Order: sequence, then C-alpha cells, then structure tokens
Amino acid sequence: MKKKPLLALLALVIVVVAGIAWWLSHRQGTDADTLTLHGNVDIRQVSLAFDGSGRIEALEVEEGNAVKAGQLLGRLDTRALALQAAQAQAQIEVQQQNLARLRNGSRPEEIDQARSRVRAAQADAARSAQDLARLQEIARTTDGRGVSAQALDQARSAVEVARAKGDEAAKALRLAQIGPRAEDVAGAQAQLKASQAQLALLQFQIAQGELKAPADGVVRSRLLEPGDMASPQRPVFALALVHPKWIRAYLAESELGRVRTGMRARIVTDSQPDRPVDGQVGYISSVAEFTPKSVQTEELRTSLVYEIRVLAPDPDDVLRLGQPATVHLDLTHADGGTGR
Repeated sequence: MKKKPLLALLALVIVVVAGIAWWLSHRQGTDADTLTLHGNVDIRQVSLAFDGSGRIEALEVEEGNAVKAGQLLGRLDTRALALQAAQAQAQIEVQQQNLARLRNGSRPEEIDQARSRVRAAQADAARSAQDLARLQEIARTTDGRGVSAQALDQARSAVEVARAKGDEAAKALRLAQIGPRAEDVAGAQAQLKASQAQLALLQFQIAQGELKAPADGVVRSRLLEPGDMASPQRPVFALALVHPKWIRAYLAESELGRVRTGMRARIVTDSQPDRPVDGQVGYISSVAEFTPKSVQTEELRTSLVYEIRVLAPDPDDVLRLGQPATVHLDLTHADGGTGR
C-alpha cells in the first residue's frame, strides 16, 4: 500500500523535472528553425514646446490622450500680435493706394488745370509787357518827364515776375504730363514690400502661438498648464510616438550569424498570447554592448550582446509602449539583406 504513493510521487517528480528541462531548453528558442528573443516595445519620446514665447491660453489634451499628426495641442495668448497685424494690414492698404496713384499718374482734370495756369501766366506776362511798353512810350514822348524811373523799374520787374511764373506753370504742366518719377514709384514699392514683410512676420508669430502634434502618438506628460509662461526652452508635452513600433531585444554573439535584416518575426505578449503580431528584423547593431539589466538571465547578464530591432506595423494596436514582448524569429526566411 505504501508503494503506490511513492510511485505516484516519483512520477510527479519525473514530470516536473522533464517540464523544467523542456523550459530550459526552449526559453532562448535555439531550435533549428526558430530563434526566440525577449525584449520590450521601444518608447520613443518627443518633447514639444511652443516656437514662440508668451502666456498659455489653452491646452487641448490630457495625459494619456492619443493624438494625430497636425492635431492642435495648445495655444498661446496672441491678442497683442493680432492687433499689430491689423495695424500692419491698414498700413499696407494705404501704401497700395499711394503706389496706385503714382503708377496712374496725373488725372486729365489735373492736366487741364495745369494748362489753365499756363494760359493765365502767359496772359499776365503779356499784360505786364504791354504796361511796360506804354510806360516806355510815355517816357520817350515826354523826355522822361511823364513817367518816373521808379515806375519804369516796377513795370520791368512785373514783366520778369510774370515771365517766371509762366515758365513755372509750363514746367508744372510738363511734369503733370510726364507723371511721377521712376524713383518715387520704386520707393513706394519698397515701402509696400517692407510693410508686407512685417505683416508676414506677425502672422508667422501668431501661427507660432499654436502647438501641434508632429506625428501620431500618446501624451505621456503634461508639463505646463494654462496661465504658465511658455518659451521654446520649456517643454509643454512629452509625446510618445506610436508609428512605427519596434521591439528592442538583444542577440548573443553566437546567434549573430543566424539573423539577417528583413527576417520574418512573430511577436507575442503575455497579456494577449492569442493575438500575435507580424514583424520583421529592421536593424542589427554593428557594435557589441553589455547586456542591459532588463535581460533577466544570469548567463547573459555579463555577456556582450548586439541590439536588434524588430519592426511591427501593428494595425490593430495590440502592442503597448514599454510592454514586454517575446519575439520568435523565423530562421527559414530571410527576405532582407545582410546589413548590420
């Protein structure tokens, strides 16, 4: 009767020992067709800060939120810049009108007005010349007694002034007909371009008041809050990138020759072992390093290993950033090259 319990206990011990031996022989997956590695879903993080400086007006996302590329994450208070932009826009409109006036030249009515001034000046000059001629005739017939020398001098001066005014009116008419100088038009154009550049700068600064996601990801940290002063040197969010995902694992030197880039892989997690994710080897380090502490095997902890990255498209979002994962490499298919 006592032999049966002993036999049962012995059978149980044999089964346990066999199971342990099987686990030890397969835990590194060194069979002929499959190599099993253990690693983690790599975390790649981007620190996001505003390009401009100012007070934060609003933040649109919280920690843990998934965001898409181009999604608005936060805004600065840009009201002062908006007012400056409106002022610059008004200056541009004024300068555009001035430039149009210069390019169009004088209006027909202005040219007609200049012609009228020329005729008036010519008539005044003719009258002054007639007055001088009459005085000179009187002085000649009276031997200078009928007209004083002062009156003659004033008449001569009036003729010269009238002729000068006539010349001035004629030149004004000529300028009205020619139009503005090319230098004046070029100067107005330069002023307009300067104002447009100032407006573009203000609009760019206003656009810098918006913080947008550079890529798809998950918000890991929210470091500032509305009301805080932001600057390019102060990150607002820490964004973990989710595309593409890859598994970072480590390969012993003895297995280095069996692995190639492009080799197919099957990725399995402890939380969802029934939902494997397909992947392929995308990178093999060319430099050896000491095994990181996350690899929990005594024989490998003191060995030199090579980093390997297994790319995983993961369209169903099975893998989580930082999650432990098991990688089964298919040694029978190596679609890529031999690059390290």
